[in-house]
Amino acid sequence: MKNLNTLLAIAQEAADIGAKLMTTQAPGAVSTKGDRDYVTELDVRIQHQIRDHLARATPDIDFLGEEGGGAIDESVDYVWVLDPIDGTSNFAHGIPLCATSLALVYRGEPIVGVIVAPFLRLRYHATKDGGAYCNDKPIHASETTDLGRAIVSIGDYATGEGAAEKNRRRFAVTKALAENVERVRMFGAASLDLAWVAEGRTDACIILSNKPWDMAAGVLIARLSGAMVTDTDKRPHDLAAEETMACNLRLLPTLSDLLITEEED
Repeated sequence: MKNLNTLLAIAQEAADIGAKLMTTQAPGAVSTKGDRDYVTELDVRIQHQIRDHLARATPDIDFLGEEGGGAIDESVDYVWVLDPIDGTSNFAHGIPLCATSLALVYRGEPIVGVIVAPFLRLRYHATKDGGAYCNDKPIHASETTDLGRAIVSIGDYATGEGAAEKNRRRFAVTKALAENVERVRMFGAASLDLAWVAEGRTDACIILSNKPWDMAAGVLIARLSGAMVTDTDKRPHDLAAEETMACNLRLLPTLSDLLITEEED
């Protein structure tokens, strides 16, 4: 396996390109990718610049970015996976909950993850053989044991084709959480959902979708902080899973049971 410290340094340099552009450039023209799904000129510019940087630094590593779509090529060992601006709608509306999220995936498993939220001055990173960090300080998942004292964030509601059916599930999960946890939050950026579980700002997150550019870096950072990352039915999570749940180990049984009960109802 390649040297992870060297690859982490490259990933941090690349993510900083996105962070700098987000704080110094306007979103530019906003285009529609689908029903209420948008991309800004800056999303595309950041992706191009980061891809160019990674191609120079690691010409033997493949690349997958949100603005190109597609899926991880299982025939290659290493692939960089990028969301240039996670939380594009937030960014376009001047809401500071947005980040550049970059991961290196090895044979389907994230091994380096970097998330930079420039407007919040937060920088997260992790490598497979190390811990999880925020602004270079170690972070750990919370130790909350009582679901009634838990802050739980949820992913965005669905838009586009099939949204009505998908949102029945999301509304039911929201209702189940609202009736049992201390507070429910929706941040609009999956990378921050996962990073904040890792940091203990929140106790769990439930994201009823799973795009590799949204999840790869955050899943690694959450795991290295001591959080459990699974599918919502307790199956081990991977980048092919349909849903994503991260929480501290103590909450896993009760939170999983709550969601399984909701699905059966």
